[in-house]
Amino acid sequence: MPLNEDCGPKALLAALDITFEQIDHPPLTDCQAADKLGVVRPGQRIKNLFLRDNYGKKHVLLLVPAHKQVDLKALSKQTGLSRLGFASPERLEKYLGVKPGAVSLLALINDRERAVRLWVDEGLWQGDDFQCHPLVSTQTLVISPAGVKRFCQHLGYQLQLLPVPVRD
Repeated sequence: MPLNEDCGPKALLAALDITFEQIDHPPLTDCQAADKLGVVRPGQRIKNLFLRDNYGKKHVLLLVPAHKQVDLKALSKQTGLSRLGFASPERLEKYLGVKPGAVSLLALINDRERAVRLWVDEGLWQGDDFQCHPLVSTQTLVISPAGVKRFCQHLGYQLQLLPVPVRD
């Protein structure tokens, strides 16, 4: 099997010899939906935030622990990007090819022009395996940090680890 994005995230993970555990579940739009349904999965629960700068020219996929309340104003200052805010569902579809609720780092497979930066909270990177939606909100793949790194390297992404500021 060729190692390209056309084969989909699960096939690409398998071709790269990255092991994962698949959990099927009802559609989950966010971490609170998983809590309400009582969905239990191994690994770290991750909040995936798709952000854009004030001018809509730079886009970022930010991964933080599910409980973290991010201070976007402080993050903007820290990273030098003007007024970071949440990107629209239309931008999410355009750049990552997914709908809200299905966002995860696996959606980077759809970013053909590599227009999206990948930022990962330092604390998250030091933790357990990652929970990732494979472009749909009805499944979760649990992948080791080493597997995440190999996946991102294959796609040509540099993981940028940073201390993500929290809101008071």
